[in-house]
Amino acid sequence: MFRFLFLCSALLLLSCPAHAETVFNAKHFTLENGMDVVLIENHRVPIITHMIWYKVGAADEPSGQSGIAHFLEHLMFKGSGDLKPGEFSKTISALGGRDNAFTSQDYTAYFQMIAAEHLETVMKMEAGRMNGLKPPLSEVESEHKVVIEERRQNIENNPRRHFFETMQAALFPNHPYGTPVIGWMSEMQAMTWEQAYAFYDKWYAPNNAILVVSGDVTLEELKPLAEKIYGVLPRENVPVRKRNIIPPLKGEIKLTFESEDIHQRTITRMYRVPSHRTENRTDSLALELLTEILGGDSTTRLYKKLVVEDAKAATIQLSYDPASYDDSTLWLHATPLDNVSAEELEAAIDEILTDFIKKGPTEQELTEAQNRMENAAIFARDSVTGPAMAFGYTLATGGTIDDVEYWPDQIKLITTEQIQNVAERFLDPAQKGDGHMVTGYMFPKTTTNHKNSKNREAQ
Repeated sequence: MFRFLFLCSALLLLSCPAHAETVFNAKHFTLENGMDVVLIENHRVPIITHMIWYKVGAADEPSGQSGIAHFLEHLMFKGSGDLKPGEFSKTISALGGRDNAFTSQDYTAYFQMIAAEHLETVMKMEAGRMNGLKPPLSEVESEHKVVIEERRQNIENNPRRHFFETMQAALFPNHPYGTPVIGWMSEMQAMTWEQAYAFYDKWYAPNNAILVVSGDVTLEELKPLAEKIYGVLPRENVPVRKRNIIPPLKGEIKLTFESEDIHQRTITRMYRVPSHRTENRTDSLALELLTEILGGDSTTRLYKKLVVEDAKAATIQLSYDPASYDDSTLWLHATPLDNVSAEELEAAIDEILTDFIKKGPTEQELTEAQNRMENAAIFARDSVTGPAMAFGYTLATGGTIDDVEYWPDQIKLITTEQIQNVAERFLDPAQKGDGHMVTGYMFPKTTTNHKNSKNREAQ
């Protein structure tokens, strides 16, 4: 959608200026059973986005049961309360809306976009499957085959995504983030209804859920509905999340993958970096600005130097999402031009990073990046779904409403020195073997040395 929705926050509220204004003017209350409710009013059109975010994801699965969280997400559409299998989505569609769901490492979310007049109907159906999931065994068996085929099509038959799984596992040893959300094939094949229901029974409860409603509804309308529909659901004894400590990596980790299905060479670096709730709370804000300054658009350092000026890369991207319960990941993707070797492009990237660490960003670069990010936050007000996503991502991973509301002001407080500091600590080419980076090379399979692209072209 736009950068703000996926890069919102880091906790700097104590430093926010007194005159700071909220972006969305969100309203919040908590039901007696512990369910949090967030409302973002938007009366431009008579529609709403209704979302339920469960504070549980793939990283909370029992050992050996990878894929259970995602499998359960599918089963939530296969019968609950008075609804038959598939009836939930059919009802939404018949009312002119659309619905879907997604699973991540840290949360599972279910959402509907529909005319505001149907809000109560949607809430009743969603509450029904929060406390009354009951798919027929035939549907469980059928959906089991569906998720296995999903992995086969999207991962097993996609060499790039398959290789990224290997890189992720190397970057997060002894931690569930090293396990793919969809699961490992061998464990997926062994999944059972009993395992899925046990996961559902353990984590799916109103006091482990966040209701986010955005659109044409007022607090006076939403609160009594939430109390009547969700407030009657029983509070459950939800366990506290416990994650393993991630050990530092030893040595420089480089992985190479060749395949006939890869037609373009790429270099990918994955840096393990702080999220908005880990380590120094200013780090994630500084990393957001660093990403914007170095790789935000075609005018930023990496692209301008390597693509426009020096013609060494066809593309280069930098991305970072701070919304993670534990450490997060900063990605660097680069595609060398045909006459440029991977080593040559890497050296050029390292030269830019080294210079950035030595000198830091200029005040102009910082101001321009802050302005772009502030504009993205302002434009977000026109969206109905975007703000709901921003609040959901943030709250489900340990952030607060104020982290979203005051994000532009928090960004303005970050200095060039703070950005230079996180660059030195996490992106320094001289520290490649110091515990937080994995590099992956993908090449077309050839009989010649993949490192020498000039020789390959000559043939």
